[in-house]
Amino acid sequence: MSLQPIQSKLFLSLQPLVLVLLDITPMMTVLEGVVMELQDCALPLLREVIPTDKEEVAFKDLDIAILVGSMPRREGMERKDLLKANVKIFKSQGAALDKYAKKTVKVVVVGNPANTNCLIASKSAPSIPKENFSCLTRLDHNRAKSQIALKLGVTSNDVKNVIIWGNHSSTQYPDVNHAKVNVKGKEVGVYEAIKDDSWLKGDFILTVQQRGAAVIKARKLSSAMSAAKAICDHVRDIWFGTPAGEFVSMGVISDGNSYGVPEDLLYSFPVVIKDKTWKFVEGLPINDFSREKMDLTAKELTEEKETAVEFLSSA
Repeated sequence: MSLQPIQSKLFLSLQPLVLVLLDITPMMTVLEGVVMELQDCALPLLREVIPTDKEEVAFKDLDIAILVGSMPRREGMERKDLLKANVKIFKSQGAALDKYAKKTVKVVVVGNPANTNCLIASKSAPSIPKENFSCLTRLDHNRAKSQIALKLGVTSNDVKNVIIWGNHSSTQYPDVNHAKVNVKGKEVGVYEAIKDDSWLKGDFILTVQQRGAAVIKARKLSSAMSAAKAICDHVRDIWFGTPAGEFVSMGVISDGNSYGVPEDLLYSFPVVIKDKTWKFVEGLPINDFSREKMDLTAKELTEEKETAVEFLSSA
């Protein structure tokens, strides 16, 4: 066994957790049930669980905020209606973070539309650095790794450096042009390993883009365990950093990127993380196929932002 896993386990064992769970007042009885389940798990790192319906309690002195709650899209609801409802939610939560949380707080937005919700939360918390806000595209990242692993008959740990560009929506671009896979002890490019360009540019992309809808169709509920795992992966990498030689996908503020993505968007990029600070992975060549896909998802995010900012000014 290598030393790295041992070091990681020892380090993680020193990180106790206090969970503060915020919900609306009518759901407090249900939340008490969640607290009981957490207690019954006998988790060694969990020191305390605090359920509350008060923002001043929930956001006080937080190190990490995971914003899961959002208004889901209902039948007959237009996208602008969805954005309007969520602007109100994330303006309130951003303001509460600004007022009560530590200025070093790391904020992870999960509730959809996650990218634009995250942008609104950030704009509503002007005293917290924009770089402290990120949204979850790790689930899409993990889905992409899994599809490559299944295709090649390897484990997902054998696949690294896939990229999710753009929005956590059906316009996202799962990119494996820079990904590597370990096949029989040799690390090779994914395109070289799979030798099926039409699949990688077609069904693979569609499968990842539409995986959430496929899960809902099959189980009549949205992703649960896989989403929770992705949140854990995302937060762990923020807190402890990314492994040497690997990068991950994360929705972050686009300011200063070198890939031609408009500024002031929450856009998913490949990043590396060290000392709780993320940086863009620079210098990756972008072919014409990728450029078109990246621009398409940026266009959608720009339109979402414009609609949401209009609502923000009047919310």
